[in-house]
Amino acid sequence: MKIISINRYFIQKMNYQETTNWMFNQLPMYQLQGASAYKEDLTNIKLLSAHLGNPEKQLKYIHVAGTNGKGSTSHMLASVLQESGYKVGLYTSPHLKDFRERIKINGSNISEDFVVEFIAQHKDFFEANDLSFFEMSVGLAFDYFASEKVDIAIIEVGLGGRLDATNIITPLISVITNIDLDHMQFLGNTPREIAGEKAGIIKPNVPVVIGEYTPETQPVFLAKAKENQSAIYFAADLVTEVFPSDLIGDYQFHNKKTVQQTIEVLNAQKEFKVSIENLKTGLLNVSKNTGLQGRWQQLGENPKIICDTAHNKHGLAIVMKQIQKENFENLHIVLGVVNDKDLDSILPLFPKKAQYYFCRPDSSRGLATEILQETAKKHDLFGEKHESVISAFDAARKNAGKNDFIYVGGSTFVVAELPLK
Repeated sequence: MKIISINRYFIQKMNYQETTNWMFNQLPMYQLQGASAYKEDLTNIKLLSAHLGNPEKQLKYIHVAGTNGKGSTSHMLASVLQESGYKVGLYTSPHLKDFRERIKINGSNISEDFVVEFIAQHKDFFEANDLSFFEMSVGLAFDYFASEKVDIAIIEVGLGGRLDATNIITPLISVITNIDLDHMQFLGNTPREIAGEKAGIIKPNVPVVIGEYTPETQPVFLAKAKENQSAIYFAADLVTEVFPSDLIGDYQFHNKKTVQQTIEVLNAQKEFKVSIENLKTGLLNVSKNTGLQGRWQQLGENPKIICDTAHNKHGLAIVMKQIQKENFENLHIVLGVVNDKDLDSILPLFPKKAQYYFCRPDSSRGLATEILQETAKKHDLFGEKHESVISAFDAARKNAGKNDFIYVGGSTFVVAELPLK
């Protein structure tokens, strides 16, 4: 920590590590604390926006919500627009290794200096108004993108939609990838209720793209779009060739269709121009252009090692089906989850014919290994417990033969602890 002088007043200035530690520890953060960090209105983010001079009003956006796939979809859109020659801001959450992963321009993380200066300048305001970690992060993203004069920003919703801190923007297009039963303590107990919360990002006269829908959720989207006089597009019904991507998980099929539909709508607005070649190249270079990791990511071969951040019933069901398509002699699964996970809904999805390595991610929200192991036994899933993700991962690699398959997942926190490339 060093002393700096601002307007004749002396303040203590934290370095980057001290700054992020303060952000994580002093203010509510859903990634670490869960329900206690959830804010139920937009009052604070509006106060912060006004304090910052409403930087969000200087920008153009695509706003992306959904239960699953919103992160991948956001990164795909950013990659495609980068390939089209635009300066693209990208705000997503959570991060895997470094807070700065949440805020990028053309694939480059926000600088440590910008984060430090922003917090130092506004720390008193944050404390006086009891701002949450997420509200503070959203304000930082808007301020950074405005100062860097991006052409367009892709903004991923944190949780829900209607009451999410990102929902003070008026985008060019709203995108909702899909709906499933997740975060029910905040968003509702049925797909219809959750769809209503996600549909809260639909703005008057702003077109909306729906990635996937069901008979229960479609009427919710149609009603909200009608109320706002917003054109609505259902990407699942788009009849077109779905282009390949370097993101190869099976669940990316619907995300790619959502992206292609969104780009078609964007092109129709004639403010941005994306060619077919830009679209194809962007989809093929998502990881390279944006730095996205942890989506059916291969970490090794002989044995083949795959990690994935899928953590709810909808996402894990697709991933488990994809594992069964693989050719292997023996299956090894390194598994850890957070403590608010409904184990009785997700554990039946996992294959019984596998060797399990149970672990607790290094987070205050990590579920105790003993509880995970005992609950897994009730679903005929058996294996040993380990003190950490890395010890579980090392054991799986030690035990696996060259023709075996290792899967690591169950939580974003688990993937975050792996030695990603």
